[in-house]
Parts: sequence; structure tokens; C-alpha cells
Amino acid sequence: MTGVHEVEVVVAHSERATVRVGDVYLKIDPDQGRADVEVEAMALAPVTTPRILWRNPPVLALAALPGRALGRLGEPSNASPGAWAAAGAAVRTLHDAPLPPWPGRSLDELATRLDRECAWLVTNAVLPTDLVTRNRHIAEAALRPWTPVFTHGDLQADHVFVEQEEVTGVLDWSEAARGDALFDLAMLTLGHEEHLGDVLAGYGGDVDLDVVRAWWSWRSLVVIRWLAEHGFDPAAPGCEVDVLRARM
Repeated sequence: MTGVHEVEVVVAHSERATVRVGDVYLKIDPDQGRADVEVEAMALAPVTTPRILWRNPPVLALAALPGRALGRLGEPSNASPGAWAAAGAAVRTLHDAPLPPWPGRSLDELATRLDRECAWLVTNAVLPTDLVTRNRHIAEAALRPWTPVFTHGDLQADHVFVEQEEVTGVLDWSEAARGDALFDLAMLTLGHEEHLGDVLAGYGGDVDLDVVRAWWSWRSLVVIRWLAEHGFDPAAPGCEVDVLRARM
């Protein structure tokens, strides 16, 4: 990092922060349990992950990945259909891998969170009741038994880096766990529904599209309060509120 004079704040809120200094990302997370999961998940994952340069809690230093993010929520993706298909193939590789040794969230936990967040949205008049009710009904289709796989758990499009039509790496593994394969596919395509077919072309196999759509609604409903409380705008064009409106 010799000669580097600028620090770029990638993301920062009360729970954690990530800054970039040259070709190094510094992740600052006081929750060492979450950081431990990230480090172990990257070691186990059968896809390319950032190289760990050093770790001095609460800081984890990671080498930058080549290429650029597949997409960003609220912005059109400039990545080709082939790049999205490559991302789908990488997700399949992850899902076919041995399970991580730690469990994921239970159905009861997911249902309880949906109940709690929907009640908060309606009680505080954050969203129209009919919008919440409609999407809650859709989201319930995701809350069914599934065969657990190795999931990333927060597979947003901006966590997948590509160069032309090749995945160069996947970031941010702190939510990795045993989980529903279709949740990862939903997270990857959240706000990028036009690329779902490309992702599935790379992923292969039969996928229940209604469950993918259900996870879009579940995720958008449960994250709005957290986003608002941490300085993000879920009502920005193309973001979570628009995802919910698209289901009406």
C-alpha cells in the first residue's frame, strides 16, 4: 500500500465498516463470532474468495478481487447474460459442496422475523397495509421444508465479482450457513429480475420460481427497518420497496 493516500469507505454503519486502501479491504467488525464464520466459510467454499492478508481483531484485511461487481441494487447491471450465467454456475458449485459444520436459521426463526417486521411496518405506517399484506402472503411460500445446502446467505449481486464472463470471486461470507438454495438465488437476483433466467441457465436443474419470488418478498419485508435505522434508503428507485411494489 506504499504511496496510497486515499481511503474509500465502502460501507459503514453502527455494526461494522469496510474501507478500501489501495488494493486492500479492511473489514472492521466487533462481532468476532461473525468474523470467525466469514473466515471459516471462505476456507471451506469451493469458489474463489478474497485472499486473507492478515487478521488482527476486530480488523480483517482482504486482497481486492479483480473485475467488477455483477450488479448493484437500484442500478441497471452492465454485466452480460454470460456473466450472470457464470454466477449461477458458481452458486451451483457452492450448493453442491459439503455442508458447513454450523447450522442456519430455522423455519420458526424465519417465520417469527417475518411476523415481527410486517407488524412493525403496518403499526408505524411505513408501508401501505395492502402492500405488506400482499407480499407477506407471497413470502409465506418460502417458509417450507427444504434440503439444506452450503449457502452464502447474503449473496447480493455486488458481492459477486466478474471479469467478462468469468466469476473472479465472491465477497462477504459472514452469513454463510446451511440454508435454502433458493434463498441464495433470490438474493443474487433481487432487483435484477430480468437476469433470473440467465442465472438459472448457469445454475441448472429445476427451480421453483414461486419460491424465488417468495424469498424476494420475504427479504424485502424483513430488512426495511434495519436499512432505515442504519442510514440506507429502502425506498430508493429499484430497491426493496420497489421490489415489493412489483409483486402487486
